Formats: sequence, C-alpha cells, structure tokens
Amino acid sequence: MAIQVGDKAPDFELKDNHGATVRLSDFRGHKNVVLVFYPFAFTGVCTGELCELRDNLPRFADRDTQLLAVSNDSIHTLRVFGEQEGLEYPLLSDFWPHGDVSRAYGVFDEGKGCAVRGTFVIDKEGLVRWTIVNGLPDARDLDEYVKALDML
Repeated sequence: MAIQVGDKAPDFELKDNHGATVRLSDFRGHKNVVLVFYPFAFTGVCTGELCELRDNLPRFADRDTQLLAVSNDSIHTLRVFGEQEGLEYPLLSDFWPHGDVSRAYGVFDEGKGCAVRGTFVIDKEGLVRWTIVNGLPDARDLDEYVKALDML
C-alpha cells in the first residue's frame, strides 16, 4: 500500500544520474519535494512525462520545490537518458538493492520488477501532503502537482 497523505515521507539515500548521493532529508526545512516514481527510462509514457516536467521546471522552482524522479534503472542508464532528453533535475536510481525505496513508498510492482507511476508532494517538514498512484500505462497530470503545491 502506498504512503498516504499525512504520513512522514520515508527518508532515503540514492545515487543520481551523475553518481551524486541525494538524500530526501537534505531538503527538510529548505524545500518542498515532488517525488515522482516512474517505471523505466526510454519508454514512451515515461519519456513524455519526464520531458513535460523538464519543460515546466520553473513552475516548481517558483514554488520553492525540488523535483526528484526515481526509477529502478541503473545510474548509467539514467545518465544517458538524462543527457538524451536534456533532463536537468535529478534522476535517482533505485536499482540496488533493487526497488528498496519504491517498496518503502508502496509503489513497487513485484511482478514487473519496477515502480508504478507514484507521485508524492512532500512539504518542508517531510510530511506527505498529496499523492497519486497510477498504473503503468496511465500518464499523470502535471497540473495536479502544481495545484497541490499551491495549497502548501
């Protein structure tokens, strides 16, 4: 079951597409976080969603928010994907131990071996303030994230 509104967001430490360590707790007290789980790099719906986020980064920055995208791909795959698509926000690798963070948030599909499309808006205190979980083929609506951020 996915983490719910009002829950404390589980802290994590993952490597990004450049090999840097990113911790959720590093943003506590400083920035809101939109945490976006997606199945796999280089797939149609995922690429479309992540490019839409890229094209709308100012909407997050204007709301004092850090965007973090998590998949179960390796950092090497994410590096190439990020470069190819011009993605300038952290792409985090939940590759090994495979899916640990995705499981902690309740969005790992054991049968497929990947995260489903889960999104969590986390406030500066580390509490989940809004969430949505979509199935693998169902794209999310970026405007919903922004509305949730505006309510913080």
